[in-house]
Amino acid sequence: MSSQDILIIGSGAAGLTAALVLAEKAKVLVLAKGSLDGGSTAWAQGGIAAVLDEGDTFEDHVRDTMVAGAGLNRRETVEFVVEHAPQAIARLAQLGVPFNHDAGALHLTREGGHSHRRIVHVDDATGWAVQQALIDAAKAHPNITLRPDMVAVDLVTDRHSSKPTGERRVWGAYALDTRTGKVECFAARATILASGGAGRTYLFSTAPRGATGDGIAMAWRAGCRVSNMEFMQFHPTCLYNLEVKNFLITEAVRGEGGHLKIPPGHPGGGTRFMPRFDERAELAPRDIVARAIDHEIKRLGLDYVHLDISHMDPDFVRGHFPNIYERLLGLGIDMTKEPIPVVPAQHYTCGGVLIDLAGRTDLAGLYAVGECSESGLHGANRLASNSLLECFVFGDAAARDILARWDEFSEPPALRQWDSSRVADSDEEVVIKQNWTELRRFMWNYVGIVRTDKRLERAAHRIKLLKSEVNDYYGNFRVTADLIELRNLLQTAELIVKSARARRESRGLHFNQDYPQTQPAARDTILVRGTDRG
Repeated sequence: MSSQDILIIGSGAAGLTAALVLAEKAKVLVLAKGSLDGGSTAWAQGGIAAVLDEGDTFEDHVRDTMVAGAGLNRRETVEFVVEHAPQAIARLAQLGVPFNHDAGALHLTREGGHSHRRIVHVDDATGWAVQQALIDAAKAHPNITLRPDMVAVDLVTDRHSSKPTGERRVWGAYALDTRTGKVECFAARATILASGGAGRTYLFSTAPRGATGDGIAMAWRAGCRVSNMEFMQFHPTCLYNLEVKNFLITEAVRGEGGHLKIPPGHPGGGTRFMPRFDERAELAPRDIVARAIDHEIKRLGLDYVHLDISHMDPDFVRGHFPNIYERLLGLGIDMTKEPIPVVPAQHYTCGGVLIDLAGRTDLAGLYAVGECSESGLHGANRLASNSLLECFVFGDAAARDILARWDEFSEPPALRQWDSSRVADSDEEVVIKQNWTELRRFMWNYVGIVRTDKRLERAAHRIKLLKSEVNDYYGNFRVTADLIELRNLLQTAELIVKSARARRESRGLHFNQDYPQTQPAARDTILVRGTDRG
């Protein structure tokens, strides 16, 4: 059994932010599922929202966030995050993140749903720059240990103790070392889930391969409440390409003048369609833009729509979007001369493990930060560029809460090691592949941008069957990374569907054709294990 002061599951913006604060006084172990930079942070193109521009105010940022969130946000959370945003940017700059500047000041861009220019960025690859700065700082700190290729299996709770006391507490986690095939027990005084979202529940997603809802599923199994899982954000503009499945075309392309158009050869070909759906046109919040694109694709039988910024100066386009320009050019698309074919794709998990303003969950010793959590910031729809911001603010808040309450975190008791003697190696890996593909396809078709009660019922029925198969498989065969992920995907999918069936209205990202109206009062969907209430 390995023991350290703090265990952090996830090496993205939230996890490493927490690690750097905690390491000033404690020994920290960070487990990365794959490579250290393999999570969603490195994929973030747009930037980080913060009030830094003259004329902009905290209240404006709060209002924009609440409007995008369709009134479901918790205002105290929104204010907390917005007011801490400038400090987060300053800390990142101190770490050496090379933010873009214009005439000596930070260059701020604007994205959909924002009333001001407030997006701090590093060209169109902000996440990559932030991730590298955090990794470099973590590697240089003597109190931080980084272990890649570790797939968390389950949280270690009181019931795994040699002498259970009945306390609702987490003492670390079991994790599979994919290089050795062995599951290790990592004991810790406090554990932080920073494991990212659940985008790979869907067939089309901009999320990295490892976004399989692991932290959400593990916390649920351990006894945490989970909230608002029906609100899965679909980014309006993912590149439509048969070879490249998940290349995101950042919101900023529309923010800097890009237009969404119907492709030539169809009724209305070459014309914009967003003004028909919303007065903000291409700058409307993501849920509105995604539904509009989905509507036009289904109405006209299209494979995609066009995102066109070729009317702007070519030097301007190349200067603002150098990485996207080069990537598209490699695929035969010159965005300075022709439109980009795009489709919506799952992009962000707005729901997750229910937390407070310090990142605390329902279980003592367990925190959750970033996309795996539900803090109340995003409500029914995340405002663009608030996601990285949430990671920095809550990573910092959780770490400071642990340090302030350090005397409450005792040494872990003797814990049971993982027992692999009862299981055998499987020669039926095809079962995992088949179930994974089936799950992602019916979640896309039945629990996607537009839903109905009948579709949700069908999805629930299929999830129940697949869960039974996978649980039987899990109980008889040695765990692999694919099996762990499939088990978590099915658990997460069940939570998404259960939450969606509980919401009898359409709000934000959740649109049900059987309940197209929005109820006057905004209420969270909170799931409690062992009950049927949401």
